[in-house]
Amino acid sequence: MTDESLQPLSCAETEILRIVWGLGSGTVQDVCDGLPRQRRIAYATVQTLLRRLEKKGYVAHDAQGKAHVFKPVALKEQVIRSAVGAFIQRLFGGDAVPLVMHLAKARKLTLEDVERLKRIIEEEQG
Repeated sequence: MTDESLQPLSCAETEILRIVWGLGSGTVQDVCDGLPRQRRIAYATVQTLLRRLEKKGYVAHDAQGKAHVFKPVALKEQVIRSAVGAFIQRLFGGDAVPLVMHLAKARKLTLEDVERLKRIIEEEQG
């Protein structure tokens, strides 16, 4: 699966996928149990979201008796790359510099973050 082949995720689908990543694998009930206490989502809704994620290619399931055990098939890094790429394309026409400039100006980047970015840039330039 390539980054480009990943279909966009809703906020609820992203939340469920993050729980599956954290679990490694789990049943619908496991995912329900992994939700924050203040986040009340019905079992049937979680089941529907897992089915959507499966249809989109983010998770797969194995049948264990009557239960379906879901596991991630899309790598976290792949999903992040795809989502951030789509966001940058949508808001900035594919140019990431305005996003980084905004983060820097809004003081969302610490000096440590800037140093990490410098190291990444230096590594990429080889």
